Amino acid sequence: MNITKQDIDALNAELKIEINKDDYQPKVEKILKDYKSKANVPGFRKGHVPMGMIKKQYEKSVIIDEVNKLIQEALNKYLSEEKLDILGNPLPKIDENFSWEKEDFVFDFELGMAPKFTVDLDTKNKISLNKIVADKDFIDGEVTNIRKQYGKMLTQDEVTEESRVAGTFTFEYKRENKEQKSTIDLDQIKGKTNLKKFIGKKVGDTLQLKTKNLFKDDHDLMHALNIDHDDAHNFDTEVKFEISEINKLELSELNQDFFDKIFGEGVVKSEKEMRNKIKETAEVQFQVQADQKFLNDATEYLIENTKFDLPAEFLKKWLKTGTEKELTDEEAKAEYERSEKGLRYQLIESHLAKQHNLQYTYEEIREHASKVVISQFAQYGQPAPAEDQLKLFVDNIMGNQEEVKRLGEQIMGEKLVNFYKENLKYKEKEVSYKDFVEETYK
Repeated sequence: MNITKQDIDALNAELKIEINKDDYQPKVEKILKDYKSKANVPGFRKGHVPMGMIKKQYEKSVIIDEVNKLIQEALNKYLSEEKLDILGNPLPKIDENFSWEKEDFVFDFELGMAPKFTVDLDTKNKISLNKIVADKDFIDGEVTNIRKQYGKMLTQDEVTEESRVAGTFTFEYKRENKEQKSTIDLDQIKGKTNLKKFIGKKVGDTLQLKTKNLFKDDHDLMHALNIDHDDAHNFDTEVKFEISEINKLELSELNQDFFDKIFGEGVVKSEKEMRNKIKETAEVQFQVQADQKFLNDATEYLIENTKFDLPAEFLKKWLKTGTEKELTDEEAKAEYERSEKGLRYQLIESHLAKQHNLQYTYEEIREHASKVVISQFAQYGQPAPAEDQLKLFVDNIMGNQEEVKRLGEQIMGEKLVNFYKENLKYKEKEVSYKDFVEETYK
């Protein structure tokens, strides 16, 4: 067997694999002898079927199987030994004159080669690392939310601006009459005109309302009417709302019982300490979001500013034949255009990982899995599991390859964030959480 490589250009090459009869025949003979010893053919004793009959029935398919095995083994060994950095998989070239009737075979493969490039880490302060601050407005809102969560409902005779109103919406949706039971807080309602329609109403009263600009947030309309997300943003119709219940939420008092219930006994002893605790906890969580945005921005910058060519035509061919259902030329082109950006970043990340030893180990994944389990217990107010229990949880996670891959990606993300913080030029910017959300998710 002989393998030769011919470079077409910097990004494309061809491999030629030549296989002769001596490469596969010994294995074929062995398999055919095994078939002969086990074959049950009417008119012949077991093991006494003529070899000519066995060859006539099985030899061609055995040759095909063995040659294909030799090809795969040869490809894997050659790519590994030559340390070829390829994209996708080798693609066999179609030979119209190929025949399995011959004794010697030649197989040609196309290779898409990974490009050579350098990554310039001088970002010229064009990206920012946010420090998200839990400002007074945010903390006020969190205090109110927690007091609501632990407050109690008081029945009211009529609707006030502080009311929570339950009832049934009746309206036409997708050419059908729809009834939807909902509960809404009056502070969700947009504008004084809409608010006045509710104020003073009693149980049993029915309101005529227009959905457009009824709620401050279209997502509240979506939940109240139980309609599709896309419909909610432009839903403009008249609805009836019959009131069935009127309550007022009395906020929980800020006393020691309240503090102990939220934070644990004796941890917080005043409203000031509570507000400091909320600020401290929130800003730790905010940093995770700030780091993710920093990583995303750094990724976008490096993709935009790291220039290299890809073997585009090869990759389109590979995408066309590499799925369960073969794609058309147009579908393969569209798929390539969708995936090109991600492929470029994979190459950049791989380049940085090799150059700066940004690797992670099996033990790091286990350690990260342990932290995830402990964090999940904490979310439900439970202490970390005992060491033997924790090991069982982690072993279960490590047995799931998809979960291991996901955890590995999280670890790599953390390593890249730390690497970028140390090596990129960026601006540090202090923002409120509200401004961060508006800037990031607009």
